[in-house]
Amino acid sequence: MKSLMQRALGADWDKLPPALQAHYQFGETIDTGAMDVEYPRLMQPCLNVLGILGALVNRSGRDVHTVVKKRVVGERQYWRRTLTYPNGKVVCFNSFWICAGEGQLIEFVNPVLGLQMAPTVKDSRLHYRGVRFVAKLGPLMLPIPEWLVLGHTTIVEEAIDENHFIMDFRLTHPLFGQVFRYSGKFEAAAGENV
Repeated sequence: MKSLMQRALGADWDKLPPALQAHYQFGETIDTGAMDVEYPRLMQPCLNVLGILGALVNRSGRDVHTVVKKRVVGERQYWRRTLTYPNGKVVCFNSFWICAGEGQLIEFVNPVLGLQMAPTVKDSRLHYRGVRFVAKLGPLMLPIPEWLVLGHTTIVEEAIDENHFIMDFRLTHPLFGQVFRYSGKFEAAAGENV
């Protein structure tokens, strides 16, 4: 069976290096690594509110131990991210993905709010570009322009060997510049009972 990313990328899936294919393979997977989380201090109140809604991480840090567990249930892929800070504080960020038509995915941070993204492969790197934010109200999927919320989303992931990859997630607002970033290095592996 094909993973959501494999379906979104189509023939470009074969252009991904093994580490990135392992990261997005169908079934249960686990990525282990460390991330840096950074944002301007002025974003703290906004991120605290978003944290209540299940969106993003509202605590900055460097070299934060991170475990990402993924599993597929029906047509959804569930992501459980656990960040353990050096002082022992644990922050979780959970979401689920669905297909959003040909070549696109939506990551929902709760049953209502999501980010629609278009992944592409360029020079063996996986690039995502944010298309829009969405609000799902029953059967309706209402578009929310990026500029109206946090800004434009970009993600770049690159394999550094057969099992490891680096990733860089950024939110850049047209007026306020970069308002959030997390980046890190991970090892991708198949998981059991994730």
